[in-house]
Amino acid sequence: MIRINLLPHREERRKQRKNAFIAMMVVTALIGALVVLLVGVVIANNISGQNQRNDFIKAENLKLDNEIKEIATLKAEIESLKARQQAVEDLQGDRNQPVYLMDELVRQVPEGVYLKSFKQEGQRVVLNGYAQSNERVSELLRNLSNNSPWLERPDLIEIKAVAIGQNKDTKRVFDFIINVGIKRPRDKDQPAADAATAKATVPAIVVPGKPQ
Repeated sequence: MIRINLLPHREERRKQRKNAFIAMMVVTALIGALVVLLVGVVIANNISGQNQRNDFIKAENLKLDNEIKEIATLKAEIESLKARQQAVEDLQGDRNQPVYLMDELVRQVPEGVYLKSFKQEGQRVVLNGYAQSNERVSELLRNLSNNSPWLERPDLIEIKAVAIGQNKDTKRVFDFIINVGIKRPRDKDQPAADAATAKATVPAIVVPGKPQ
């Protein structure tokens, strides 16, 4: 019988397989390292691009903030100019208020009411006078509240019965003090403007079956 020793051959194949495994591991490691490197490069590029976009957004936001500040400054200047213009208009309108006041008092004071004095303080006027009765004072209040385009919100401050004259000429009358507001021209025209605006904004109501 012929005997063949296979140990060297097996050992050689074992070494080859081991070397092949090591080579495969090295190649796999190199490929993995290359993949990681490529992924890292891609991620770094993405981060760099995102940082550039973020920087651009920050720069644009800074520009917008500056523009907003400029707009706010312009709005403040516009409001200041409007306030000055309104102040000038009010001064011009207030110059005519005594004329309006005198004309309205002549129109609204009923018979049986006599004014002793009146004094304007800002946009309020204090009226002091005599009335033949309480009803005359009430009528004056109604006239000032409802019938005057220049006067508004009258308040009865005081009313008391007094006697005027002497001996046979003594008469019992009512001494009153009324505080009433006087409008500026722009305040007088505002209700009409508001009414026109409201009329323009109210939608038309369409009733089915009715011709328009």
